[in-house]
Amino acid sequence: MYKQGLIVVLTLAFASLVSGCGEKADGKTPDGKNDKEAPAIPVEVRTPRRGEMLAVYSGTASLEADQEASVVAKVGGEVRSILVEEGRAVRAGQVLARLDGDQLRLEAEKANVTLAKLERDYRRNVELHDKGLVSPGAFENLKYEVDAQRAASDLAKLQLSYTEIRAPIDGVIVERLVKVGNTIKPNDVLFRVTDLKPLIVYVHIPERELERLKPDQPAAIHVDAVPQHTFEGHVARISPVVDPQTATFKATIEVDDPSERLNPGMFARIGIVYERRDQALQIPRTAIVDDQGQTTVFIVENGKAQQRRIGVGLTNDGLVEVTDGLKGHEQVVVVGQGGLKTGNAVRVVELESPTAKR
Repeated sequence: MYKQGLIVVLTLAFASLVSGCGEKADGKTPDGKNDKEAPAIPVEVRTPRRGEMLAVYSGTASLEADQEASVVAKVGGEVRSILVEEGRAVRAGQVLARLDGDQLRLEAEKANVTLAKLERDYRRNVELHDKGLVSPGAFENLKYEVDAQRAASDLAKLQLSYTEIRAPIDGVIVERLVKVGNTIKPNDVLFRVTDLKPLIVYVHIPERELERLKPDQPAAIHVDAVPQHTFEGHVARISPVVDPQTATFKATIEVDDPSERLNPGMFARIGIVYERRDQALQIPRTAIVDDQGQTTVFIVENGKAQQRRIGVGLTNDGLVEVTDGLKGHEQVVVVGQGGLKTGNAVRVVELESPTAKR
């Protein structure tokens, strides 16, 4: 009797405890919800958009001039005058400096006088030769002397002309290496002239990219010295030879600079566009989740997370082209997908603004 009474008391106490908590025997509260259900995970989503996608090869190099020349003295002498300074634009053939040339001028005059005398003798001997009064051998020797002296006179004039130092190409004087009063020798470098149009960039590219890059492909150039501006350019030429030591080939990029803000030696970042796709379906790269080697994303459907495998194509500017797996209307999770699993309840905390769809 005592044991049976104890069991009844314990049973009533347990029932009272359960009823006091306001729960049913199935573990649910009176409103029918499961008190063990996990809270919704906050996520941020974006809807895929369509736009242009570019495949870009990026590289770095310094700007260079396509044409550059050293102005070399062809004769020696004292520098009498300098007509240009560094930074001055010059044309091919323009006089940059003058040497004294006194000795060469006298030698040219002497050669002209000697030539004039021989030409008079030759004209007089033509008549005598026609009359048979001069032997053929003597007449031929005189003709040879005239021709040789004419060449010597032309050479003396040419040497004298070299006392005017001229620009070999159009461009800008980037360096002056001589001063008035200096005595120079033949082959001394007096100036350096650089043609700033066009500027070029030599980019050394891994050989695996050889089939992708072609002449005339567009390029974008960013220069640290002009950080807020993007300069346009194109692939001017591509070397077909791969350097066996570096496994790279050389691409020459021609830079358009109508504003003339660029100079040789500036450091540049180059992006060569080798493929372009219009109206590509795009999502942020941050949405991608790698699942055992499979490219996937999470989308939100009816408040639940669903993992979906996708195919991807081009990537640039933080965006990825989706080639398969999405139609374009889905809400793709871009923040908070790290710990998601299919079926998890989610709560969207930030939808994209209307301007983000444009």
